Amino acid sequence: MIKRPLEKLVFATTGLVLAIQLAPIVVVVLVSVSASPVFDVTVGEFSARWWERLWANRTFWSAMTLSAQIAAVSTFLAILLGTPAAIAIARAAFPGRDALAALILSPLMLPGIVLGIAMLQGFKAYGLTVPLAAIVAGHVVMTLPFIVRSILAALALFDFTLIDAARTLGCSFPRAIRKVMIPALAPAYVSGGIFAFLASFDNYPISIFLADARTKTLPVQLLEYIEESPNPMIAAVSTLLLVLTIVALLALERFVGLRRAAAI
Repeated sequence: MIKRPLEKLVFATTGLVLAIQLAPIVVVVLVSVSASPVFDVTVGEFSARWWERLWANRTFWSAMTLSAQIAAVSTFLAILLGTPAAIAIARAAFPGRDALAALILSPLMLPGIVLGIAMLQGFKAYGLTVPLAAIVAGHVVMTLPFIVRSILAALALFDFTLIDAARTLGCSFPRAIRKVMIPALAPAYVSGGIFAFLASFDNYPISIFLADARTKTLPVQLLEYIEESPNPMIAAVSTLLLVLTIVALLALERFVGLRRAAAI
């Protein structure tokens, strides 16, 4: 007798949460095809003018290309650095192992603006004054936790005796790692890599402190555009990013599975 009211309450709460989350997204999509010159939804009047203006805006496409390149490079470097770090944390016994894990994962907990200010001061102290290199380095620090966390979760399920078995069959240790462990970690690379790429692509708090006039990433360019000439073209850009995110989630579902990725 009590079960049915509880089920209705759960469904109603879930529906309310979904409505709160989806309503702003739906409004942004509708504004991107609105005929209004301001941020407004015009019922029955649709126009492709803001998409045409976005298509002709070379500044945004250059910023989007730069953001994609930075996200790809930083994700690749995070995988290269994160794999041995995760293996060491999972398997090696050395003093400060827990502190190392906490340090690598700390960007997930620290406010982005704090990280941005810290990196700006730190890179200047170390003489790293090239903005593009500084942004890539900052994004590697920020994306590293996504990779390490995914690999650590995958290593918890990995049977390390398979490496010993491969070595008894004649494989060297590096070859056993490459032939046995790396393929087993592939789902962690895909899920962690996609989340790391998306986190880097739309990162603003760190990029704003490290960018200069010639290395403006897409989030930085978007904020400047809103301040100078706010119009619904921003909604078109946001809708495009939404489509990119949906494509990434579909790829994640195709190659890993969303339920498995959430577990990783």
